[in-house]
Amino acid sequence: MNDIQRGEKSVQEAKCPECGDLMASMGLDFESPKKDDLKKWEHMKSLYSVGIAFHSCGCSGPGYIPNSKEKLIEYFEDLKEKYFKNIEFWRSRIEPTNNIERDKEWNKSWAELGKVASKHKKEIIKNDEGITFWLEKVKQIEQKISLIR
Repeated sequence: MNDIQRGEKSVQEAKCPECGDLMASMGLDFESPKKDDLKKWEHMKSLYSVGIAFHSCGCSGPGYIPNSKEKLIEYFEDLKEKYFKNIEFWRSRIEPTNNIERDKEWNKSWAELGKVASKHKKEIIKNDEGITFWLEKVKQIEQKISLIR
């Protein structure tokens, strides 16, 4: 658990056992490729550059981690497609005008609304807020894809 930052002010430095330079904290579930496997090391660099590492509590592992550049791009493209579907929800949604309509909508569409809602559950969320939220997510994914390519 030492490699996972949990609100601590100081972050432990990981140093290379051979050269002593700082290393990226890839997580306890990280299995390093062989030294001479440059393709896999380049892929690890790509993963790290877009914020994917091998941190977990050990229970279920770090989740899905694409094993190639192509799979990583495909993974992000799939995420982007899901984000566009969320944008479509917000574009076609009729905003509630009172608390009764709001409560009815929360009962029906809580999954979509909860992703955008702030700390205050069951607030009336404007369509523009939802669209802006998901457009920002799309922008972040596109930045990650551009880092990989």
